[in-house]
Amino acid sequence: MNKRLSVLGGALALTLIAGQAGAKVTPQEADRLGKDLTPVGAERAGNKDGTIPEWTPGQKRGSLSGEFPNDPKIDAEKPLFTITKANMAQYADKLTEGHKHLLSTYDSYKMNIYPSRRVVTWPDEIFAATKVNAINCELLDPDTPNNCKLGFPFPIPKSGAEPVWNHKLKWRGEAVTRYNNQMIVQPNGEFQLTKLIEDVQFGYASIENPVPLMKGSGEFLKYLSKTVAPPRLAGTFILVHEKAGIGAEGRAAWLYSPGLKRIRRAPTVCCDNPYEGTDGHQFYDQVDMFNGALERYNWKLVGKKEMYIGYNANRIAGPQTKYKDMVRPRHLNQDLPRYELHRVWIVEADIKPGTSHTFKKRRMYIDEDAWTIAAVDNYDNRDQLYQFQEGHIIFGYNILSATTVPEVIYHFTSGRYFITAVFNEDKPLDLTARFKPDYFTAASVQKMTTK
Repeated sequence: MNKRLSVLGGALALTLIAGQAGAKVTPQEADRLGKDLTPVGAERAGNKDGTIPEWTPGQKRGSLSGEFPNDPKIDAEKPLFTITKANMAQYADKLTEGHKHLLSTYDSYKMNIYPSRRVVTWPDEIFAATKVNAINCELLDPDTPNNCKLGFPFPIPKSGAEPVWNHKLKWRGEAVTRYNNQMIVQPNGEFQLTKLIEDVQFGYASIENPVPLMKGSGEFLKYLSKTVAPPRLAGTFILVHEKAGIGAEGRAAWLYSPGLKRIRRAPTVCCDNPYEGTDGHQFYDQVDMFNGALERYNWKLVGKKEMYIGYNANRIAGPQTKYKDMVRPRHLNQDLPRYELHRVWIVEADIKPGTSHTFKKRRMYIDEDAWTIAAVDNYDNRDQLYQFQEGHIIFGYNILSATTVPEVIYHFTSGRYFITAVFNEDKPLDLTARFKPDYFTAASVQKMTTK
């Protein structure tokens, strides 16, 4: 694959380094933002053959609550062609290893390819802050961003960890309440549904009151989840204060278990420990495709490449699709996803000597417009493809932000797969949510459990 890797973007090709720290860009490089680069660092122009168009940002519309992702013009489009086991060799250079495994293993798996639409955009405040960050923000080590505020910290990345921080710190609104429904799908297509309600307060990427990251200090988000179903898991709370840094300086987490009837610090809310209630099908650091500390890996920026990824996923994320409609034996109902050709940054994470993780290597595919991880190939300690994570990118016209709905984790050894971040049969994201200063505290959670 590496021999065929097509690195795009003129001067961006010079950034293919394996360094763990990131240098600030020069004023001359930053001046490209808003010109030949979009204000957040993507290539404004399309590709030479026209299969990737020029960036055409969407216009803000809709309300901050009650809005499912939608774009009538895009949603009415038909596939250009379909990739199957029979013709996958023709498109192999633009497929993740996970997609190639699914196509070659299951006759029923296919990928419907649609016209590429680059509508993802961000508020003007994010554009302005991103340009300032480009010349001021730096990564002292993989877990220590310094002198960064509000916008994307590294729009012109120089090291492998920088695109991951862009993903972690992207604008998603001031705060949000969302339903997060999860399904563990057995090889025969039967599934178990778990329902969570999640509240998030964003600190770093807050236009109203941004929290800067200075030498890693700064709490960039607060998170609280409550499990409401099934009954055996109902009443479980997970509270997280997400900070830059590692150890005592990094993430702080608490867990409330109905069996213990008290909230306690939870140092295991990390890394490859299984997320509560997922029966081992999702690790904590797989939430939101990747989150948490980067310390266990060496991070390498491989380059940029044209790849087929899930995009403008309004159909599979919308209320017209029911949970049972998504599920098929061994894989998603592949009539629902929309795949498009986009330029992605490829980042590889290799386990550091002396540390441990279930995944020896992770290869991430990060969309250039959304700064969102769209797919991850995960390899075990035998260098075998062990899991594949797939995120389907949606663009919120109401908030001018992008995320992945749903996210899927394929477990190749068992034939099971895990679906998360779906809310089709519940309420859409409530971006009007506002929380009192003491809401995200252990004492507050303890009080919630007694009501």
